[in-house]
Amino acid sequence: MPRPAFLLERTHACHCAFAIVSAMEHAPTWLVNSFIYLSAAVIAVPLSQALGLGSIIGYLVAGIAIGPWGLGLVTNVTDILHFAEFGVVLMLFVVGLELEPKRLWSMRRPIFGWGSAQVLGCAAALFALTLAFGHDWRIALVVGLGLALSSTAIVLQVFDERNLLPTRSGQAGFSILLFQDVAAIPILALLPLLATSSATEGIESANRWLETLKIVAVIGGIVLGGRLAVRPLFRWIARSKTPEIFTATSLLLVVGISSLMQLIGLSMALGAFLAGVLLADSEYRHELETNIEPFKGLLLGLFFIAVGMSVDFGVLAQFPLQIVTIVLGLLLVKGLFIYLLALLMKLPIQERPVFTLLLAQGGEFAFVVFQAAAVENVLDAQTTSLLIGAVALSMLISPLLLVVVDRWLLPRYARCNTAAMAEISEPQEEAVLIAGFGRYGQIIARILEAGGQRCTVLDHNAEMIEVARRFGYQVFYGNATRLDLLRTAGAGKARILVVAVDKPEQTLEIVELAREHFPQATVVARAVDAPHWYQLRELGVQFAQRELFESSLVSARSVLELLGNSPAMAEQTIHRFREHNLQMLETIRPFHKDQAKLISAAKESRRQLEEILAEQKRQAQSDTRD
Repeated sequence: MPRPAFLLERTHACHCAFAIVSAMEHAPTWLVNSFIYLSAAVIAVPLSQALGLGSIIGYLVAGIAIGPWGLGLVTNVTDILHFAEFGVVLMLFVVGLELEPKRLWSMRRPIFGWGSAQVLGCAAALFALTLAFGHDWRIALVVGLGLALSSTAIVLQVFDERNLLPTRSGQAGFSILLFQDVAAIPILALLPLLATSSATEGIESANRWLETLKIVAVIGGIVLGGRLAVRPLFRWIARSKTPEIFTATSLLLVVGISSLMQLIGLSMALGAFLAGVLLADSEYRHELETNIEPFKGLLLGLFFIAVGMSVDFGVLAQFPLQIVTIVLGLLLVKGLFIYLLALLMKLPIQERPVFTLLLAQGGEFAFVVFQAAAVENVLDAQTTSLLIGAVALSMLISPLLLVVVDRWLLPRYARCNTAAMAEISEPQEEAVLIAGFGRYGQIIARILEAGGQRCTVLDHNAEMIEVARRFGYQVFYGNATRLDLLRTAGAGKARILVVAVDKPEQTLEIVELAREHFPQATVVARAVDAPHWYQLRELGVQFAQRELFESSLVSARSVLELLGNSPAMAEQTIHRFREHNLQMLETIRPFHKDQAKLISAAKESRRQLEEILAEQKRQAQSDTRD
């Protein structure tokens, strides 16, 4: 008797699954692990992004899911973490490529000033807190120094995602992180001195001097090599016109320098950063950055996955109170000091919460410090596990706390920042009222005032208002979507209301208020795009202008002239396009919500435009022959 179709399909699926599992069992370990890492990242990261949690949380969750305390698909966490640290190395190499030596030298004061203040201040505070809990001073010192360091990978990744690196907080954070990498050298050198006397008897001064000379020689070799040898090497490789070899050379450079730095006991990331700085003003900077970027992104993702896998939930379950106490103490004490540091650095108030939270967490280098301390018998095994677990947990929850900061704390900061600025209170009577003083509204106001026409300007961005007032513009604080503020600003007596706010929904709201309460005012509105233009026209706005339309036409005219068209021909083409486009919008407007009719009309309009311009070209050629 034949089987039903659904049973056959189910049987076939089972056979396929079994075949896949069987094939995976016989595949090399590296291939299986690569498949697991990539699958976890591809699933978790897009989901995290879609939920508004950011990519880092996605990577961390992926690591937890496939790690020893999740599905148990990967167990060699330590080896993976060491390998993935190369992502941090590549990241600092790319960062170094953005900093020319002159610029780095100009940052020496914030690096060594604010950087030392952060490391020493946080270490002292955490040292005192650990002593208060009754621990030995040696343990307290290691705990303070290890927890004072922050995660370079997470901080720089978040700064990069939010485009914060060029800001004051981004530069301050980068300076502090760079000093932390420098501080890693004396911290590791200090650990043997904190060990028992029997362990330190073998350390001889001659050996110390030898190590110092070795460090100086390697760093000097990197500097000289970067200046004298690396550029000719890249120039020679570039002549081969083989892109893959150029990429291989780029990776070889970073791997080689990192290996040298690790050989002498220094930070690999510091060496890579130094190499990047030395090549920052070379002609191959952009190509190096392009070649390294994909590897950096993948390895950083792997690093975050490894951090997620390294969270020891067994220790967390066994000592929950101790772990939570360490994490809370770390975030609160370190966060408080860093926030005070942000105040002293006079960072913008809206940048302080993110700056504080990112630097308050533990860092990946703490793993190295605590493990090295355990080897030197400064920390026992249980204390080491607790500290490493707490650091990993702080790195795990910091991106989650960042989401909380974005959604609840930053809006409060924005309100606090603007609360000191009084809203418009004195009635105004100018003929022109401009709502919004961004790039669009500024140009209109400048033209009017240059011609002797005064106007009232309303904006709700406190920082923008402060800047405008420094340049001599009279701008009032207030949200133009509020009817009472519009009345105070003189909308009831204004002849013209210019709506130049950024958000389309706010534009429509202001126009509706004006149509209902201030019909005497002619509305001139800024449209973001064609659909927004249609909405404004439906509300009766006759003077609605698409914000990028005219500037795009100017650029198109320049392109036509560069292609060999005469200025008169280019101007005529642009003129006809403008007229045709505006006419098309009016023609389509009655049925712009009907997608099928809209597409059909747009295609017909494009065909008509091609015929118009073809006729123009034929006419120009005929005039030339005559």
